[in-house]
Amino acid sequence: MSGETLRPHRVAVLALDGVTPFDLGIAERVFPAATDPMGRSLYEVATCSLGARPVATSTGYDIRPTHGTERLAWADTLVIPTPTGSSALTDGTLPPALLRQLTRAAPDTRLVTICTGSFVLAAAGLLDGRPATTHWAYTQRFGALFPRVQLLPDVLYVDDGDILTSAGGAAGLDLCLHIVRKDHGSAVANRASRSCVVPPWREGGQAQFVEAPVPETSGATTGPTRQWILDHLGEPLALPDLAQHGRMSVRTFTRRFRDETGVSPAQWILQQRIARARQLLETTCLPIEQVATEAGFGSGTTLRQRLRAALGVTPGAYRRTFRHRPAEPRARPECRPAGS
Repeated sequence: MSGETLRPHRVAVLALDGVTPFDLGIAERVFPAATDPMGRSLYEVATCSLGARPVATSTGYDIRPTHGTERLAWADTLVIPTPTGSSALTDGTLPPALLRQLTRAAPDTRLVTICTGSFVLAAAGLLDGRPATTHWAYTQRFGALFPRVQLLPDVLYVDDGDILTSAGGAAGLDLCLHIVRKDHGSAVANRASRSCVVPPWREGGQAQFVEAPVPETSGATTGPTRQWILDHLGEPLALPDLAQHGRMSVRTFTRRFRDETGVSPAQWILQQRIARARQLLETTCLPIEQVATEAGFGSGTTLRQRLRAALGVTPGAYRRTFRHRPAEPRARPECRPAGS
């Protein structure tokens, strides 16, 4: 968003037949929760349908959106949530009326899909030659219908600039929070996540947890140790010490940790350290070496390697991208980071 934009960023949510109600409500829940320091909403969200007509959901009841597709030309961002009744999922085509309406979106409109909403953009030819993802259960069908799309089947979401696609519904939450972070930085995104009572950040390249088992209920959990880790990210965190903190054997701790988080202790700690480094880069003027120390990477060199591997950018480039957002022009002093 431009730093000169004073009005809220406009988000249109297009409800199509068979829409999943949970996915339909994600944008309406996340974006209005993003506010500036004065409590003013940074986004205006409107749900629409073709002709403002009622839309059958996937769960046996209809909804009646307030707006019609005139909102497509109005929107800065267009969100298409899961359309289980769309022909895009069955034969890769779109009704002519929908195809025409999609062209009403302004040329610079940001396009966002949740779950199988990516089928709609692919059927319109908007994903040809571009990376995208969808729900893991539909990746084989997607690849067969749209071979010209660069399908990334194992990630939570893909940010390709003006087109962003996500996997299942929960990944749609992650993607919307990622957009808020991208637009306004981590402080605003963290406030929005707290309002929605969801984790503030999961990296888009994180794998979709297909058929991850639900851990057995027991009195022992790695939760307290995970909280302890977050409070001590800047310190060495050896697996035997973590298991001892959790009062388990290394083998039991490792198994239970993976059951509860979906990843190994080492992978989870790396994710948290990257998240801490991102937060410090976005909200402080600390030198890169100090950011590396406080996030637990030990040196600026290691931080650069890890951040580049995870996000494709250096710490200095990341800081320049995500600081000085229009929502908080006075909350973030001018920084001249060293060693970027």
